[in-house]
Amino acid sequence: MFPEYRELISKLKQEDAHFARLFDEHNALDDKITGLVNDPVTSGLEEIEELKKEKLQLKDKLYEILLKADGK
Repeated sequence: MFPEYRELISKLKQEDAHFARLFDEHNALDDKITGLVNDPVTSGLEEIEELKKEKLQLKDKLYEILLKADGK
């Protein structure tokens, strides 16, 4: 996610607790979605779609913070 901001992400994860929390939430959602998608028993397609929407909202928030921290 955002490879062009790799160094800034690393810095913000250490210095900005809010950013670090959002980043961890995003990764946790990503793991949960991957688990549900790869589970042949999972029939909760609706749940997966909701989780994807939540993940996208977190990604948007993270991007806003990155742009602000980068001075853009």
